[in-house]
Amino acid sequence: MQPTDPSRADTLHGGLAQYPAELFQFDPRMCSGWLSDRYFVRTVNTLLHAGRDPVVTVQVFAKRKGVLAGVHEALRLLQTQLAPGYDYRELEVDTLLEGDAINQGGEDDWEPVMHITGRYGGFGHLETPLLGILARRSLVASNTRMVVTAAGGKPIIFMAPRHDDWRVQTPDGYAAQVGGAESVSSDAAGAWWGVRGVGTMPHAMIAAFGGDTVEATLAFGRYLRDQEPGVQLLSLVDYDNNAVETSLAVARAVRAEFGDDVLKGVRVDTSERLIDDSMIGDPEAWGRAKLTGVNPYLVRKIRAALDAEGFDYVGIVVSGGFTPDKIRRFEKEGIPVMAYGVGSSLLGHSKGDSGLLTDFDFTADLVRVDGGDEGKVGRSFRENPRLVRVDWDRA
Repeated sequence: MQPTDPSRADTLHGGLAQYPAELFQFDPRMCSGWLSDRYFVRTVNTLLHAGRDPVVTVQVFAKRKGVLAGVHEALRLLQTQLAPGYDYRELEVDTLLEGDAINQGGEDDWEPVMHITGRYGGFGHLETPLLGILARRSLVASNTRMVVTAAGGKPIIFMAPRHDDWRVQTPDGYAAQVGGAESVSSDAAGAWWGVRGVGTMPHAMIAAFGGDTVEATLAFGRYLRDQEPGVQLLSLVDYDNNAVETSLAVARAVRAEFGDDVLKGVRVDTSERLIDDSMIGDPEAWGRAKLTGVNPYLVRKIRAALDAEGFDYVGIVVSGGFTPDKIRRFEKEGIPVMAYGVGSSLLGHSKGDSGLLTDFDFTADLVRVDGGDEGKVGRSFRENPRLVRVDWDRA
């Protein structure tokens, strides 16, 4: 192991200080192997039955390039979920940092992201949950990083909680933050990094007001004024499938009741199966480009309409089917977007043709036993000068 870069060591231990073990609420049955592939538990039991408890080094790597996430959680797992009778301070762990880019030389790099050395009986059962943590967190973080990079500094709203099991909202939201998301749509998704969920309004709110977007927005504005004055007012404007007219109607009504600068933005979420009514027959766009969903022509038309009536302070948030490629096109063309809302695709729910990942698996191999090299063919111990040694006293 080469000497640790002091600045990277400070980053690692400073991060751990922000994420204590109790934050992750590990299942108490984890230390017994209940959440592990059974063959790991039987391996440990077989060794102990044979009177063996070797000191081993386990090497963890991923088979694709991306962003590493879940490091703090994985280290707290090792610290708190060892088998009874083992001391985590006897573990020697070298790791990359939360948010590090990995395998940047290509997906054949198989860059080690972590080396764990200690008595196998103490941590052998933790391979399954540890790899699962890194896999899920790195998938979400990697996809989010791609979207954030494509947006060129404009905010990304993580809107994925509705697209998966509620039990993963909090860690998914944390992983999105590692990837660069600036906000999340639920309180649970922001719990580990200390933020509350943001949001404009759903279509359900408009429907509950009889399909009247203006009335729903005004009611929402009154609620925010009286109950959550620090939250910005944004309106959802595609309910009637005429985002231009709805945006203007909302902006006029909000200005009449609350004054200028109160409506901070409008969100457009037009279905990719629909063409907004304002685009039908438009000589500047009709027949010249794909006009379904949220498209550049529609956003520009909304922007021009708002500006023409003095609503230049009202930003435009877009959501619905946004991938890195689509965001890059918007940015390249200078489409006047304030922020992007991105949802299920960040969780890997895509066909793989969007530029986003559908999986991010990690593998662990036992590569040293009692100080000697040992491992299956092709999976030998590999040095990585970027790894940082964990100092348990600082953790």
